[in-house]
Amino acid sequence: MRRRDFLTVLGSAAAWPLAARAQQPALPVVAFFTGRSLDDAVRYSTTFRKGLAETGFIEGQNVSIEYHWLGGRNDDLQTLMADLVQRRVAVIVTQGANSAALAAKAATTTIPIVFGVGVDPVKMGLVASLARPGGNMTGVNFLNQEVAAKRLGLLHDVVPKATRIAVLVNPTNPLITDSTQRDISEAARALGLHTRILKAGTSREIDTAFASLGNEPADALFVANDAFFASRRVQFAILATRYLIPVTYSNRDFVEAGGLMSYGSDISDSYRQVGMYAGRIVKGAKPADLPVIQSSKFEFVINMAAARTLGLTVPGDVLSIADEVIE
Repeated sequence: MRRRDFLTVLGSAAAWPLAARAQQPALPVVAFFTGRSLDDAVRYSTTFRKGLAETGFIEGQNVSIEYHWLGGRNDDLQTLMADLVQRRVAVIVTQGANSAALAAKAATTTIPIVFGVGVDPVKMGLVASLARPGGNMTGVNFLNQEVAAKRLGLLHDVVPKATRIAVLVNPTNPLITDSTQRDISEAARALGLHTRILKAGTSREIDTAFASLGNEPADALFVANDAFFASRRVQFAILATRYLIPVTYSNRDFVEAGGLMSYGSDISDSYRQVGMYAGRIVKGAKPADLPVIQSSKFEFVINMAAARTLGLTVPGDVLSIADEVIE
C-alpha cells in the first residue's frame, strides 16, 4: 500500500469514532445556582453531586452541570434565566438563593425548577402548598428563618447577661431581612431583650456595622442567614474578636472560620436533597408530584477557642446539647 493510501485509510479510521460521538445525544443539562461564592461552595457542590449520584447521575457521564456562583450578588439573573429557557435545560436548581428562585419562576412555567430556600416557599409564592406544589417548582425548605427564635434563645443561654442585642441584616436580601426583623423582635420580647437593627450589603458596610457598636454598645450580635454574609465569614470572625462581641450565626461555616456559635439546619444535607430531586426530575418525575422537603437535621455548634477569647464560660448544660464543640 502506498503511503498516501495508508494515510487516507488511517484518517478515515480516526474520523469514524469522532463522527459517531457527534451523533450521540447531548447530555441533559442541570443549571445549578447557589447564593454562595465559588471558593465558598466547593464542599456543598460536592454534596449536590452526591445527591445526583444517588439517583444514578454522574457529572460528565450521563448529566452535565452548569454552575452559577452568585456570591450574594443578583446581577443579570433575568438574562441568565432567559438564556437557560432558550436552551431548554433539563432542570434549573436554585440553592440558597431566593432571588434566583424568584427569577427562575418568572422566566419559565415549563422547565422544572428545584429550589432550596430558608423561608416559607408558600409565602414566597413558589408553590401552592408543601404537600402539593403544583406547577413546575419543588424543592427543600431548610427552615433557617423558622429556627431564628431558637438561635436567639441559645445565644441568651451562652451569654445570659446580654440584654442588648444588635441584629445584622442584608438590605439587598429583603425576604430574609423582613422575616428576621419580625421573628427576632417577637422572640426578643419573650426573653426580655432589647434589639436594634444594623444593615450591611457590602464588606465595607460590615466593617461599619461593627464599628457602630462602639457608639451604641450591644452585648451580643445576631447575624441573619444570608449567602453574602456566609462568603464573608472570616471577616466576621476577625471583627468579632477585634470588638470582643459574642456573635451567633445561622450555620457551622462561620464557627469553623472562628465564630462563636451557630444554630440552623444542616446546609450540606439540603444540597444533597436538592441534588436528589434534580436527579429524579431528569429521570422523568414531575415537580408537581414531589412534595417540598422540610429539613429535619439541625446543628448547634460552639467554638470554645472563640469563647475563651471573649472571656465567656459556656454553661455545662449548654455544652451538653451542642452537636459539635470545636476546640
